[in-house]
Amino acid sequence: MRYPYRLLGLALIGIILLASCAPTATTPESIPTAEATLAPVETEEIPLYLDPQQPIEARVEDLLARMTLAEKIGQMTQVEKGSINPQAVTDYAIGSILSGGGGYPSPNTPAAWADMVNAYKVAALNTRLGIPLLYGVDAIHGHNNVRGAVIFPHNIGLGATRNAELVRRIGEATALEVAATSIEWNFAPVVAVPQDIRWGRTYEAFSEETALVTELATAYLEGLQGASLADPRTILATPKHFVGDGQTTWGSSTTENYMLDQGVTDVDEATLRAVHLPPYLAAIEAGAQSIMVSYTSWGGMKMHAQHYLITEVLKGELGFTGFVVSDWGAIDQITPNYYEAVVTAINAGVDMNMVPYDYQRFITTLTQAVERGDVSQERIDDAVRRILTVKFALGLFEQPMSDPALLDVVGAAEHRALAREAVAQSLVLLKNEVGALPIARDVSLIHVGGVAADDIGIQCGGWTIEWQGRPGEITEGTTILQAIEAAAGANTDVRFSRFGRFDTLADVGIAVVGEMPYAEGRGDRAELALTEADMAVIARLRENSETLIVILITGRPLILGDALDMADAVVVAWLPGTEGQGVADVLFGDVPFTGKLPFSWPASMAQVPLGSSDEAPLFPFGYGLE
Repeated sequence: MRYPYRLLGLALIGIILLASCAPTATTPESIPTAEATLAPVETEEIPLYLDPQQPIEARVEDLLARMTLAEKIGQMTQVEKGSINPQAVTDYAIGSILSGGGGYPSPNTPAAWADMVNAYKVAALNTRLGIPLLYGVDAIHGHNNVRGAVIFPHNIGLGATRNAELVRRIGEATALEVAATSIEWNFAPVVAVPQDIRWGRTYEAFSEETALVTELATAYLEGLQGASLADPRTILATPKHFVGDGQTTWGSSTTENYMLDQGVTDVDEATLRAVHLPPYLAAIEAGAQSIMVSYTSWGGMKMHAQHYLITEVLKGELGFTGFVVSDWGAIDQITPNYYEAVVTAINAGVDMNMVPYDYQRFITTLTQAVERGDVSQERIDDAVRRILTVKFALGLFEQPMSDPALLDVVGAAEHRALAREAVAQSLVLLKNEVGALPIARDVSLIHVGGVAADDIGIQCGGWTIEWQGRPGEITEGTTILQAIEAAAGANTDVRFSRFGRFDTLADVGIAVVGEMPYAEGRGDRAELALTEADMAVIARLRENSETLIVILITGRPLILGDALDMADAVVVAWLPGTEGQGVADVLFGDVPFTGKLPFSWPASMAQVPLGSSDEAPLFPFGYGLE
């Protein structure tokens, strides 16, 4: 069942006619307005921009000509949902809302999400021209803000699969779950090419190799966007962060206590183009219509101020026709002078500003900049034209709301099966001696240790329900311990101790160790060794197990140290998400090991960042036993 969109279109026309017959639309005093340039709407039976039979270009130009300056700047403004209510969306003609990490409704259910988003969308339809709203979210490994959604492996795990078709199907499933909650815009995929695994966003990237990043990111984008953006089951992708965010210099960040994230990309233009630009070109050729700019700096200038890279290279040389969106409050970092920062970013080519809080300040500032001639009307029109073109391409003027029947697909069994398949293909076997793997189903006793063994939050990692993620039962899923218990033989006794303390000798010991959840610069780490607590778990299990298997839950390669010698088998499970059964599928031999390292695995921190040492890594890029 679908909403009666023809009736909705007629209702929109009615709203416009009523607004045009009214003396003057009420406008907040803080927002200067400009007169529309064409004849009033009431002179036409159906405004051209509301006619779906007309070409998109003609509809855009018709609508743009009717808009006041305030309405245009409203389209260039994106606000975090916690900072604005629906009435303000109507009052300020806001063009876009987003949910940041952790920006969920209460209760955090798919239906509550749809209700929340639709309230903002109705508010946008109640504006003078009824321009539909774009709602954005970071659904970077499934619809990860929504409790009960399927959480897929983070991109580093998908990089290990080397399977573009699998990644494309994950994009399709993610798009469907996102669209079900009435959201049509995803701030993904990350197309960074990390050269320093100390970076807290390493797991958001597919690989250290440009070619693999390009292949998988393009597949994911195609999965999200499908054959047509107008299909209600597809959503808008956003390759990010333009450009070079994967090669910042340690200690160059000035944000909080970050070390790499939002820092300086200190490379020449040839390196920037050879290593970091190709994924964007491929994404554009695959139909990307939204690209997010990086917090980072290059050539002594913040990326959001880079007219050369944004306008000349991205929009000119690469032929990008979509719109450019800022990162979260990133324009503010250009200079402490807010007016100067806004003028610089908009003139550089940023089309939509993710404010995300004080949107009134941005609107007033940009309005003043236009009135003073510091930002041209042509630049405003170019930005709004790009945004409106995407909204028409998405079919939002005909179908601004989601189909309520889609809500049942969130967390669907077929999506969980797909995630389980992805987990199994992502596992990389680094070591396997004395026939440790696969585990025989007739073993009598299995010891499982480590805090990550029975914790859905840890195995999902950052960007899961909360921005930073967190340990605990944050969402629905199968932990690795639960998966092992389900896969073991009927006569096998599986015992668990978080700290690996057992008083018997097991046939098999499994230590599940690694990183606690983190995101962005808060995950920047100078040292990547296993913790003392993890090493203690491994040592205890070594003492009370005939065979020891170490499973690493991690967003990047870790320095293994003595753990490699103590273990008979070492498996990298990355950040597998909610479907831990995929881990057990491979451990017990139901599915073979096929994963290959998407990053070189260093023997010591002396080999970090990439290229720091002439010595061979512990395990090279592409390594993986079968």
